[in-house]
Amino acid sequence: MDFTLNKEQLAVKEKAAAFAEKYVRPVAADNDAKGEFPHELVKKLGEEGLLGLSVDKKYGGGGVDMVSAVTLVKEIAKVDAATAIIIASNAGLVSTPIMLFGTEEQKQKYIPDLAAGKKIGAFALTEKGAGTDSSAQQTTIEDKGDYYLLNGEKKFITNGGVAETYIVFGMTDKSKGYGGITALIVEGSYEGVSAGKLEKKMGIRASQTAEMHFDNVKVPKENLLGKEGQGFEIAMATLDIGRMGVGAQALGIAEGAYEATVKYMQEREQFGIKIAQLDTLRFEMAALKVKLESARMLVYRAASYKDMGLPYSEAAAMGKLAASEAAVDITRKAVQFHGGYGYMQDYPIERMYRDAKITEIYEGTSEVQKMVIAANTFNLRSSGSRK
Repeated sequence: MDFTLNKEQLAVKEKAAAFAEKYVRPVAADNDAKGEFPHELVKKLGEEGLLGLSVDKKYGGGGVDMVSAVTLVKEIAKVDAATAIIIASNAGLVSTPIMLFGTEEQKQKYIPDLAAGKKIGAFALTEKGAGTDSSAQQTTIEDKGDYYLLNGEKKFITNGGVAETYIVFGMTDKSKGYGGITALIVEGSYEGVSAGKLEKKMGIRASQTAEMHFDNVKVPKENLLGKEGQGFEIAMATLDIGRMGVGAQALGIAEGAYEATVKYMQEREQFGIKIAQLDTLRFEMAALKVKLESARMLVYRAASYKDMGLPYSEAAAMGKLAASEAAVDITRKAVQFHGGYGYMQDYPIERMYRDAKITEIYEGTSEVQKMVIAANTFNLRSSGSRK
């Protein structure tokens, strides 16, 4: 299988890398320190066409393939993981379900603004007592004839509070378990929609994460996404794409940390020699390179499966699992090899180390990815798989 980027994919890589160096790197550390959502940077991403790069051209996007979309997120994440997940969430978790399950009217109404960065999107599935097991959620959606009445609270919502467009999941029939979950498109301006607690996080601090409250929200019938009871299918299909985005984010963190460490080792001297000449460190870097390149192959394999029209749910889970573990392992070693400097905020390695951990948790923990892989292996169904 050939993973060499073609001309169009290389152009995406070069554009993303140039944007990251010019606009993201100068503000990444400051945005992290302040823990503030980078509104101006997101606006610039929209102007440059990078928020909707994977969206169909018909709806104002770039119409690129999944390999290009993965490459975009990876290149941004090499510089700043928080900015990368804003891109991945806006396109992968919000535009994607509308593209896959929405009506033509919904696509025309919501996707162009999301692609242009005029509006930010958020995916609201997780609750305090319903993380891995989405059937345990308490959010309710009642059919009131002319509208749906939405009530509930969502937890750990990326872009929560800054988003104008939410994909919200709730129960229309709790007795049906997964089959009773329904999805709605909810606008942030609707009465009863509000942000609660803003989470103070270890990493990706410039990506806003918040509780979301939906109190007697009247949602128009035309905002039903897909069919009643189709919410679980919509969520799993969306998360398959989302896991590719997180896999790409993790791959970018790992690659950025690895390259920074190679550079540092070639400059730093101890005992009268460059530390890159110390066999103990060189051999460990060699092992980390194998881990990095293995993760790269799995992430890009999943994206290529999507582009070829092949089943990709298991491949996406494998890519995310491998890349997130590589990101955590490589950034931990990167801090170690930088010595005291790696622990200081003067170097981006400290931030990369903090950012890496979340990739093993969101869009399904590493344990969930193993559930998906095992379910496919043994032809079973799990809460994290559509099989």
